[in-house]
Amino acid sequence: MAKGTGYPEIIITEEGMRDGLQIEDAKIPVDKKVALLDALSETGLKRINVGSFVSPKYTPQMACIDEIMHKFHPKPGVTYLATALNPKGVERAKEYSPPLTIERWNGWTRGKPKLFAHLCDVFIRRNTNRSQMHEMSSWTSTIERAKVQGCKEAGIGCNATFGSNFVGDFSVDMVMKFLEKQHRLWDDAGIKVTEVSIGDPMGWCHPLKVQQIFGQVKDKWPDIHDFGAHLHNARGMAIASSYAAVMSLDSSDVLRLEPTIGGIGGCPYCGTGAATGMAPTEDLIHMLEGMGIDTGVNIDKLIDCVWMLEEIIGRNGWGHVSRAGPRPMKPGQFFDANTPFVETIAQARHFKLGPKLYEGCIVPWSEPITSPYLDRAKKGLPAYEVNGSWPWNEEFFPKSSKTAQAA
Repeated sequence: MAKGTGYPEIIITEEGMRDGLQIEDAKIPVDKKVALLDALSETGLKRINVGSFVSPKYTPQMACIDEIMHKFHPKPGVTYLATALNPKGVERAKEYSPPLTIERWNGWTRGKPKLFAHLCDVFIRRNTNRSQMHEMSSWTSTIERAKVQGCKEAGIGCNATFGSNFVGDFSVDMVMKFLEKQHRLWDDAGIKVTEVSIGDPMGWCHPLKVQQIFGQVKDKWPDIHDFGAHLHNARGMAIASSYAAVMSLDSSDVLRLEPTIGGIGGCPYCGTGAATGMAPTEDLIHMLEGMGIDTGVNIDKLIDCVWMLEEIIGRNGWGHVSRAGPRPMKPGQFFDANTPFVETIAQARHFKLGPKLYEGCIVPWSEPITSPYLDRAKKGLPAYEVNGSWPWNEEFFPKSSKTAQAA
């Protein structure tokens, strides 16, 4: 949970163990997955998806989910979730509740009835062997059960919201039309809609579209204050779209985001595989903290998890903060002004592992680098005084003729 003045409450669910590892090698040892899950539990993340209860025939990466559940060490205060796509999967997941929290099942999300379907009929047929028509056929029964149970609030949503690798672009107007159809069904049932979610399995998200969709939802349906966005990163738009989501909402709203450490992830049915990716959790946390939003996440421990993940999968993730480090904001974090050439990703890890990583590299300057700005920064002073005298009144700063005469 992340909070900042004027911003929505942001609820982050880490999806690396599920959406991330589902596209990686199925032969990753269980003990390594358990170690990663346990490490994630120590970062300050409050919501972690541990995996999927699905058929190992089609998603062999999740064949070990039961073993993971037996071996990992739940941390108090962390909500552990799992994905299940059908009643059989839900029943399997319930065997591990607690520590699992089952939030989604049979048309319900967090105890609230919800209408939901994919805008791309081709993708959902590929992904779950069901059609969009089949998804929508459950809407009537969901509404009837909600009425019988006396539900006062409901949700609406769609997946493959922005476009499809198989049938092309979906306009904002089309998305809103689809949501309107769902909203009207709840209106007819006398149940207030308070939640909306958008998903993006094929990486078609775009910040402008996110801004327009959420903005129109807020204008059209002021009772909706709970927003969700599951954003993939195939075209590099997930972080920008997450920012647009934050900026489209206000302090009366809740925003639910689902990134993955290292930005890994992807569905084998979407056509872009591991290139699909997601918003990297470490980059998202870094962005939010830079906006003054307190996430409660230890970025240093999160980077350790990314490096652990990269050793497990045998390649670099898609994120950036784990490679270049968080922005060094204060003395003790600054890079040494006399750091020699740093040319490789491995050497760049000196931000966390120290100068031993660049020992022996080229040092082109003949004299140690000094700077009056650096002297100030090391003392905790600002490098520039916007409304003060430094450096504007120093001898080295160019002055206009009028200023010089006045002096």
